[in-house]
Amino acid sequence: GAGMGMTAPVSITVFPAEDGSLQQKVKVSLRIPSSFQDNPPCPSDESIKIEERQGMTIYSTQFGGYAKEVDYVNYASKLKSALGSEAAYHKDFYLCNGYDPPMKPYGRRNEVWFVKE
Repeated sequence: GAGMGMTAPVSITVFPAEDGSLQQKVKVSLRIPSSFQDNPPCPSDESIKIEERQGMTIYSTQFGGYAKEVDYVNYASKLKSALGSEAAYHKDFYLCNGYDPPMKPYGRRNEVWFVKE
């Protein structure tokens, strides 16, 4: 029953298949605003969980526009190529992040994150 407003980024954890396409399993994460951090409201839906995300080091790439699944897959592929075989990161998942409300037509920010091992 508490209104928290929109937070950024909206982070979607995706799980790539062998061919680079995304599996249907995803996890959507929203940041709880600072004013609710110490005592977050208890979800009334059992499918919603409150998790504490530990600090992490990421490899990231940024792009604009209204991001679609194909855009995230393409930029993940470009990031993978740019990192080469020497970088150690989790290969079983990556994060797709959007920072803007749907009604923002220009100057949109999207990112792909690989989490360093």
